[in-house]
Amino acid sequence: MRSETLLSITPALREALLRNRFDTGTMLEALGPEVHAALGRSEPVPVRRATRELGDLGVLIRLFLLADDCPAGDVAAALTPLTIAQCVDAGLLEGENFDSENPLVRAAVDLRPIDVGDGDRWVISDLDGGIRPKKATADHVLGVGHASLSLLQATPTAKVGSVLDLGTGCGIQALHANTYADSVTATDINQRAVDLTAATMALNGLDVELLQGSWFEPVEGRTFDQVVANPPFVVGEARVHHTYRDSGLDLDGASELMISRSIDYLNPGGTAALLASWVHIEGHDWRSRIASWLPAHGVDAWVVQRDVADPALYVGTWLKDGGQDPRDPESASRANAWLDHLEEADVEGVGFGFVFLRRTDSPTDLMAEDLMHGFSDPLGAEALAYFDRLAWLREHDVLEERFVLDPDTALERVYLPGDEGWQQVVTRVHRGNGPHWQHEIDELGAALLAGLRADGLVVDELVELLAAANGEDPDQLREAVVTLLVSLVRHGLVLPVTN
Repeated sequence: MRSETLLSITPALREALLRNRFDTGTMLEALGPEVHAALGRSEPVPVRRATRELGDLGVLIRLFLLADDCPAGDVAAALTPLTIAQCVDAGLLEGENFDSENPLVRAAVDLRPIDVGDGDRWVISDLDGGIRPKKATADHVLGVGHASLSLLQATPTAKVGSVLDLGTGCGIQALHANTYADSVTATDINQRAVDLTAATMALNGLDVELLQGSWFEPVEGRTFDQVVANPPFVVGEARVHHTYRDSGLDLDGASELMISRSIDYLNPGGTAALLASWVHIEGHDWRSRIASWLPAHGVDAWVVQRDVADPALYVGTWLKDGGQDPRDPESASRANAWLDHLEEADVEGVGFGFVFLRRTDSPTDLMAEDLMHGFSDPLGAEALAYFDRLAWLREHDVLEERFVLDPDTALERVYLPGDEGWQQVVTRVHRGNGPHWQHEIDELGAALLAGLRADGLVVDELVELLAAANGEDPDQLREAVVTLLVSLVRHGLVLPVTN
């Protein structure tokens, strides 16, 4: 029986990490940008060469970031005041031949620094096999991957009282939530995830409520100001191979559960930021599928689809993620069964993206749309602004209001060569910040937007002038203008003038 646990050695481990400045800024400075980039690409050779002259910091980089076998004496010096025996007993290190003249040890877990927005934190998870091959076990705790980082960057960070991180995994979202919330509750069905997150929080000197249990069961009857979740959303059979990605629910049942139930655990006005996947069924609109998961009343929802994968690519990607060789007969058999299941359900693709929810006292409003193009601004602030704009639209008649263009909104005209020279084919407005939305408009729409002024006419008066000047029916033009402005306000290209 172990006399030490990761949690019990965190005070001494923190002391060692701080002493050696095992943080992102120091490593970037010590390694240089080129070698640091190689580290990000999981290319160990340049990193090993660069760490030769870095002393104890170099030892920690090789030990935890390269998963190298390192001389026990060097590791003991770097991790002082911890001993090798304590680290092995606690599950931080592993090795063999400790009675030999030059014993070697290696990391038994992944330990790395990450900047979550207000300085460095350390995250403990299971080794992912990126540099040292390692097959994921059923209770594998995934580290900070692309999905985790994308959710972190898309999460609203306005100050709130309480946050629920459901399915915390390695705890990265809970770490992030500590930068903007007064209290954080994190749950996971996987006891190992709860244990590693407890060690992560203690290592960072943070107080987080940790609960073990399935889905919302650990917090039944409670509500929060914000819910964040990177749940096990992999689309497949109703089986669990790895708890970090398989829900045990058929197809996109995990996403349906999260989207349909999160609102019940939000305080009035509270928000949720979720990663989710949904199937594209032949002959059906994916937007309608998500709409069927929402209640008829009490939620505003903004769903952005970032990617759609065909079944073959989807299955192959997730098999490799689990450390399986697609050429292996066992893996090939599983791939066939997985693809058969998707085919039987008429799945022609799997969508992936973000779901933002806000609890309201109004009829449900859903906007589900593709956001495939690149953009650099985080979506969290945009989600809150979207909900605020939607609430404004619900309470105001756009015909009686004044609007202005967002300063980053540009008018674009596209011309193509024709028989008589350049011929205009498209007129559109383009928002140069945020998600870079674009909307095609006609010439009357462009004229309307040109007339928007903070101290100018209200929209209904502009419509009357445009109709008279262009021989249009005022009522028909009024209807078209309302539709256009509502769409542009939702996407933030046009903003209401508020007193």
